[in-house]
Amino acid sequence: MAMPRMVEQWTRTQVLALPDDGLRHELIDGVHIVSPVPRFRHQQFLLSLTLLMSPYVKGSGVAGLLSLPGDLALGEDEVLQPDLYVWPLSDDRPVREWHDITALLLVVEVLSPSTARYDRGLKRRRYQRAGVPEYWIVDLDARVVERWRPADERPEVADGTFAWRVTPDSAPLAIDLPALFAETLGTP
Repeated sequence: MAMPRMVEQWTRTQVLALPDDGLRHELIDGVHIVSPVPRFRHQQFLLSLTLLMSPYVKGSGVAGLLSLPGDLALGEDEVLQPDLYVWPLSDDRPVREWHDITALLLVVEVLSPSTARYDRGLKRRRYQRAGVPEYWIVDLDARVVERWRPADERPEVADGTFAWRVTPDSAPLAIDLPALFAETLGTP
């Protein structure tokens, strides 16, 4: 009879001490997730979405947006590196280091073959538990966005135009998904 294998629980300190190897290292619930460099179409879509959303977020004056890896933590021993994220700005506490971002308004993950399981499972549950108002999973193959909110047991699946608000009372940003997918991936 084989003995169960112990799974090592990682800490934020251990993950941040790893040498820079060009890979993405995340830590969620003690699980160390290593992802390879994203594929070209992943990055191409992410850039198009960032360019679409950036003027809206910046113009709101209440939030910041990045689509660069960052060693975020939302109150747990973790390292979070979402593909795209929006955080609330604070007049009394400007962001100078990753630990200055303590809340997120939106997290977007673009699925890759190596990350889909974590994006739909472990990461989704972590962002829901943190109360992130919206977590989007972009499926480039299906050309849809799964929109998750904190209490959702199932996502809203969008394949047309849908709206996002940086705050509940702000004007919406309309995102034309067919046009965005066509711009970045070509016509199906």
